[in-house]
Amino acid sequence: MSTPRHIGISIACSLERAYALLAPPEHFPLWASGLAGALRRAGDGWLADTPHGAMPVRFSPLNDYGVLDHWLSPPGQAEVYIPLRLLARDDGCELVLTLFRPPGVDDARFEADAAWMARDLAAAKAWLESQPAS
Repeated sequence: MSTPRHIGISIACSLERAYALLAPPEHFPLWASGLAGALRRAGDGWLADTPHGAMPVRFSPLNDYGVLDHWLSPPGQAEVYIPLRLLARDDGCELVLTLFRPPGVDDARFEADAAWMARDLAAAKAWLESQPAS
């Protein structure tokens, strides 16, 4: 069983506005560095261009619950599930990612991955808070 780590950041933006900006798959490359290469539609799904080739990516359907889960399918590896949620707060929202430690991943790699995800959440916060009010 993998060990989860919850990584969160407070955002000065309503949940509804944050979700409207974060949910479109084409917006993920604006803050998610793992998808910063080209992300393009491919049939009913999405493909991310990576140094190792095209990687299929699935996204949660649009919903009313702040769920932004996504799944990455690295070539030759098991699918990676990334739970990502927006939670309402009185003064904005919280963006929370759950990182699971896959079997065989050592402490140093897991900590590096957690730091990477924290940087991506900080990028999402900066991007959201820089958007003009609608």
